[in-house]
Amino acid sequence: MASPPTSPNDRRVGDPSASGPTEQVPFGDRDVPASEKAGLVRGVFESVAPRYDLMNDLMSAGVHRLWKNTLVDVLNPRPGEKLLDVAGGTGDIAFRIVRRQMGRGAERPDVTVCDINPAMLAVGRDRAINRGLVKGVTWTAGDAEALPFPDRHFDGYTIAFGLRNVTDIDKALREAHRVLKPGGRFWCLEFSKVSSQTLARLYDGYSRRALPLLGRVVAGDAEAYRYLHESIRRFPRQHQLAERLKGAGFFNVSWRNLTMGVVALHGGWRI
Repeated sequence: MASPPTSPNDRRVGDPSASGPTEQVPFGDRDVPASEKAGLVRGVFESVAPRYDLMNDLMSAGVHRLWKNTLVDVLNPRPGEKLLDVAGGTGDIAFRIVRRQMGRGAERPDVTVCDINPAMLAVGRDRAINRGLVKGVTWTAGDAEALPFPDRHFDGYTIAFGLRNVTDIDKALREAHRVLKPGGRFWCLEFSKVSSQTLARLYDGYSRRALPLLGRVVAGDAEAYRYLHESIRRFPRQHQLAERLKGAGFFNVSWRNLTMGVVALHGGWRI
């Protein structure tokens, strides 16, 4: 899977002779004003929210479930901990955390889901009700770059397949660091750079052609899944994201490839 030389947080300043400088950030394969990206991403997920989880199963042949299980394994949630899942509106990670906490004797799990998209949160709330999870999960509308929570509030922070959608990755990482307690841990699951050249070519061809087709047939929106492919191509490589975690203040930063780098799991600790 080829990666261009720029990362999602590279900025270009517009012509100062025009009406004023405009920061440009990637949105898929094109660049847009930074002030517009959040709204564009919100529109993508509002369009696909009802079929989002079904599409995840179809796109990954169900493997995303194993990736998410691995995320919760390394998070290792314990009774009494306050945990935050960002960009997890449909509840996939939160439900796994709750089950793990309850399996370890937690009388009342304490998981907060924060997502910028009300449509995704609505899907998650409905899924929670269907599972009988009316307590233990709090649903909050909020921006990963300006989290609506106090400093040093959570024991753990997770974000799965959401970091590449924020406008300013470094700002989101600093916010993650801010809301974690000392000793709190950060875990990010995200598409990354495939380690095998053969698999990279196959994967790039699949994601470029098949994802928009699946999006059109199943979710009724080919463009949303064309954006998915494009955003994966422009996301930082594994070592680059690790350096940015260190820059945000995290210690003991590490990462590991899953499925030969189709996905990478990054972690760090606040001290």
